[in-house]
Amino acid sequence: MKYQGVFFDFDYTLGDSTPAIAEGYRRGFAALGLAEPTAEQVRHTVGLKLEDGFSLLSGEHNPDRQAAFRHQFEITVGVKAQGDDRKLMIEGTRLLPGAVELLRALKEAGVRTAIVSTKPGPTIRGIFEHQGHLDLLDLVVGGDEVRHTKPNPEGLWMALERLSLRADRVLFCGDTVIDAATAQAGGCEFCAVLNGTTQAPAFERFPHVHISEDLNELKNWLKA
Repeated sequence: MKYQGVFFDFDYTLGDSTPAIAEGYRRGFAALGLAEPTAEQVRHTVGLKLEDGFSLLSGEHNPDRQAAFRHQFEITVGVKAQGDDRKLMIEGTRLLPGAVELLRALKEAGVRTAIVSTKPGPTIRGIFEHQGHLDLLDLVVGGDEVRHTKPNPEGLWMALERLSLRADRVLFCGDTVIDAATAQAGGCEFCAVLNGTTQAPAFERFPHVHISEDLNELKNWLKA
């Protein structure tokens, strides 16, 4: 394999947290006196910062309201949730078909793996630990661990540095144009994975080496 590392976005690339994310949006909007969005509406915010997702669905851009929504989301299903609410995200997230098989094949081939996501790092690690597959990851860089989230390449560069890899030897895989822009800014090759809401034509304006229908097809393409 030409790559020494294969890095991934998380939501709709390796995993699906839609039920928990939608619940967080519903509760957050209700607490702010707003009409609750549907799960399908929320799906189109996945991959965005919470503040940006809130503004997209509510039409509100006031920083105080954005911060209030983030707080409500975090205490209901996010990093500040307690008890059964904390389980909504950790236990309610499923890894997508082919994710475990792909990560295991990369590990067995000696390829380094990392997740670079806007999702908080402790949440991603908790999800993989709950699933019993945390050992398949070399590194997780969450949105809470960087000053600038994607498409700024800070998280990508952090992963490259920590794993002692050169950008030109790493493939970054993601489901949104934000991920494509991140790879371009970070100097990595990019592969789109069509597990989310973004369709193939949207990636044509970004440099990419492949567009995969799903993770099984990506594994075959990588010859992992």
